[in-house]
Amino acid sequence: MTTGLRTGRPEADRPKARAGVRPAGLRPVWLVGGVVAVLIAMVAGLALGPVGLPPAAVAAELLNLIPGVHLDSGLTEREIAIVTELRLPRVVLGLLVGAMLATAGAAFQGVFRNPLADPHLLGVAAGAGLGVTAVVAVRSADATGGQPLGVPVAAFVGALIAVALTWLLGAAGGRDRSPATLILAGVAVSSFLAAAQTYLMQQHMDTLREIYSWLLGRLSTAGWHDVLLILPYAAVTGAIMLFQRRELDVLTVGDEEATGLGLHPQRSRYILIIAASLATAAAVSVSGLIGFVGLIVPHTMRLLAGSSYRSILPLSVLFGGAFLALADLLARTAGGQAEIPIGVVTAFFGAPFFIVVLRTTRAAAS
Repeated sequence: MTTGLRTGRPEADRPKARAGVRPAGLRPVWLVGGVVAVLIAMVAGLALGPVGLPPAAVAAELLNLIPGVHLDSGLTEREIAIVTELRLPRVVLGLLVGAMLATAGAAFQGVFRNPLADPHLLGVAAGAGLGVTAVVAVRSADATGGQPLGVPVAAFVGALIAVALTWLLGAAGGRDRSPATLILAGVAVSSFLAAAQTYLMQQHMDTLREIYSWLLGRLSTAGWHDVLLILPYAAVTGAIMLFQRRELDVLTVGDEEATGLGLHPQRSRYILIIAASLATAAAVSVSGLIGFVGLIVPHTMRLLAGSSYRSILPLSVLFGGAFLALADLLARTAGGQAEIPIGVVTAFFGAPFFIVVLRTTRAAAS
């Protein structure tokens, strides 16, 4: 008896490794489309807001950031400060966080061979959230404060603990950790960690406002220090996951076939899980719990550009960043004077998308 969660897509859609046919690579048209999407998201994020600015002038000011380029954008000194000091770090952070969450989601989907796999469903985000909540609570009780570097470190430790618990719980029913079992284990671990987080918040009522603001997701406090904080994490984890994209293609056909092709499935799986967990933890540490990015973007790329992770991973970097930057733009403009938490915006799109993916997956497996 099989379930709709056992496999992410029909056998016909999997890479035909045993037949010696390599999955189609990244098509240039999609790469160009991703770059255009990022540029549109950047210009829109910088031009739109309480103070509207001409997109052409904003684009010229962006070009002025390139050494040796000097263009007359026509913007005043105040408007230039709005673009470069207020909006640009927030847009760049949105691009980085979106790229990291989308790429991590793609990696998890490949490792677990399930299009429903997501950092939140596997407990990674809950573990990272518990770690950050603990740091915020301890820092509020410590007059000396905490080091900013401790936040992503705590988030990473929490994420790895969540992954370890999910992995161990998934083996409770036997040595065969099926994708469906790991997904269910991740949901159970997420619930447990969420309960621990709630208890910790109850014990530190003075931090509730800060923690709740973080839980709903926000980029409103973004500055260049946040960008510099997660940039090394984004570079390292992104490079690792992109380097492993061929291994992800092979993993989709199963461990036995992957071993026959000279791959070490467990080693590749561990590397990808750790890299995706670190990416999620770093993103969560500066943006809060922003859900569904790791579900929507990779699955959309799979539908549009094919099932090969040689296409899905790089396109998830580009379109994931553009998606979150545009979602943040909607969050800070759709509510008038009051800013909508970005996690609410992504959930507005993600919840219906999750239902569609679930129905499609079950229909394909039946």
